[in-house]
Amino acid sequence: MLSNTPRTTIKKASHKAATDPLKLYEIIDESLIGHVAIDDATGPLVIPMLAWRVDDAIYIHGAHNSRLLRQLSTPKPTCVTFTLFDGWVLARSAFHHSAHYRSAVVVGEFTVIEDNREKDRLLTHFIEQIAPGRSQEVRPSNNKELSATRLLRMPLVEASVKMSHGAVNDDDNDMSRPVWAGILPYRTVVGPMRGDAQLAQNIQQPNYQSAYAGRWYTDEKE
Repeated sequence: MLSNTPRTTIKKASHKAATDPLKLYEIIDESLIGHVAIDDATGPLVIPMLAWRVDDAIYIHGAHNSRLLRQLSTPKPTCVTFTLFDGWVLARSAFHHSAHYRSAVVVGEFTVIEDNREKDRLLTHFIEQIAPGRSQEVRPSNNKELSATRLLRMPLVEASVKMSHGAVNDDDNDMSRPVWAGILPYRTVVGPMRGDAQLAQNIQQPNYQSAYAGRWYTDEKE
């Protein structure tokens, strides 16, 4: 069950809260983009970052001299949010228009992964998540590249999940209004793949469909 702390207790529309940790994992794994908050001398900033999960922790990475990563390398409270937009709810009144979404808020502190072998393992996990089998084909990162990369970890010990997927919620007085009402689904698809312009002709296109389930797109014209 997800933590229930003052920072993660959902008060507004609390019926949309989800307490199953698997829902949190699903949102992070599908999104892979976390918005990370920092507050430095220039003021508050929220930066979108590639973010991935391994077991019960999330990871972000970047250049060793990154201002954002330097800020987060010194333990201090921060927040990472993930959002998946699933569609519009079109009501009979302007006021009751809404959206379907899945969102997660993770709070805590980042710590630095120093060991290059551990960096390599975690970064390889990320590659395998987005393209299964690819780490066995590409050149591995060398120590110089790993040393130039800053990798941070945040445990998933304090988080909240909010999900909205309800029906149209019109007032009784608006039900007879002659206007279409319903759900306009919105989904992200993956593919089709496009080869590099300098790709050798004898290299076959890999199949990464297993990583994306129902989101994989195949162009029927191909």
